[in-house]
Amino acid sequence: MMRISTRGRYALRAMVDMALHAGEGPVARQDIAARQAISADYVAQLFRELRTEGFVDAVKGPGGGYLLARDPATISAEDVLRVVEGPLTIVPCTAPDPGEGTRCNRAEYCATQLLWSRLSALIIEFLGSVTLQDLADDAQRLARLVHSQRLNQSQGQEKTPSDAELG
Repeated sequence: MMRISTRGRYALRAMVDMALHAGEGPVARQDIAARQAISADYVAQLFRELRTEGFVDAVKGPGGGYLLARDPATISAEDVLRVVEGPLTIVPCTAPDPGEGTRCNRAEYCATQLLWSRLSALIIEFLGSVTLQDLADDAQRLARLVHSQRLNQSQGQEKTPSDAELG
C-alpha cells in the first residue's frame, strides 16, 4: 500500500546524500548517518537492498564506503522507494498479486478500483519523473537559501524568501 514508511523516507534521504557527494569517492556510512540523523547500521541495511538492485556499490577497506552505481540523473525516487517499500500502490486491491493480476476479486466490476489504479499510476509516474539529481539540486538550493537567511538574520535584516529564491 502507498504509505511511504520511515524505511522509504530514510532510503531516499540517504540516496540524495549520496547524490550530493557523487564524484567525491566512496562516502562512509557513518558520514551519511550523521548528516541524515539515521543509524549507521540502518544505512547499511538499506544500502544492502539498494546494492542488490544495482543502485549502490560498496567499497571495502580503509577509505571505503558507498558509491552510487549509476548517474544520479538516472535514478528516480520511484526506483529507490520500490526497492525498499515493494509495490507502490495507493490501496491493497490494486497491488499486483504474483501470477494472478490484482489482489481483489472485485476488480473486474469495481468502479473505485479503477479510481485507485489511476491514482496509483499518477503517483508512480510523478515519483518516476523526479531523479536523485533533481532532489540533490533542490537540497543545494535550500541550503543556499537557509545560509542566506541566517546571514541576513545575523546582520539584523529580516527577509522573506521570494518565489525566485525558492526555485
